[in-house]
Amino acid sequence: MELIYQGVGKKVYRDGAKLVKLFDETYSKANVLNEALNQARVEETSLNIPKILGVTVIEGKWSIEWEYVEGETLESLMQKHPEKTEEYMNFFVDLQIQMSKEKVPLLGHLRDKMHAKISASAFPASVRYDLHMRLDGLPRHNKLCHGDFQPSNIIVKKDGTPYIIDWSHATQGNGSADAARTYLLFKLHGQDELAEKYLRLFCTKTDTAIQYVQKILPIVAASQSVKHKPEEAEFLAKWVNVCDWQ
Repeated sequence: MELIYQGVGKKVYRDGAKLVKLFDETYSKANVLNEALNQARVEETSLNIPKILGVTVIEGKWSIEWEYVEGETLESLMQKHPEKTEEYMNFFVDLQIQMSKEKVPLLGHLRDKMHAKISASAFPASVRYDLHMRLDGLPRHNKLCHGDFQPSNIIVKKDGTPYIIDWSHATQGNGSADAARTYLLFKLHGQDELAEKYLRLFCTKTDTAIQYVQKILPIVAASQSVKHKPEEAEFLAKWVNVCDWQ
């Protein structure tokens, strides 16, 4: 097997026509099975998604196998062809809008997940309370939300067909909350110009007020903070505390 990606607690190998995602001991059986189940449920939509082929144990470690899709990430294409940034960003936002039109009723709810993360964050009780209230005040939707929608999670085949990967954070809920997370991810990667371009495009194409997505940003920043990445702490705290708390 050929190692093609290594992240925190996981490695992804190519084995012929399939990929094998191998988890270390920090991942519980429940988390691995939940990730596979999320993706299997999303496979039932009209979206292009690599199919789960199996879940197994390799040398005592849990793993997920799915079909290998030949292509290049949208992130790589954007880096290679900066002159096509506008085209690629439109492609990216259109795909997210297409995704948000899908319904997967058996997925967990984004609202519940965010409430749990706010509660688990290290912010003071008064800030957590206001975040919970802000979250409860958002409209209740049941759109498919990816949870980590960014160009690195889009594989584009040579014929231009996009495949969306990494459904470990998939939920159903408010599509603008998913967009707020995408915006935040661009910012966390230091891609401020792309972040602003993305937000303008998303809001224009969905007829959504930018202020509405901005209102969600503190909630998303608080939920991101529970990953406890030291390099993100100051930035996320700024986003959480930038609110005009009522």
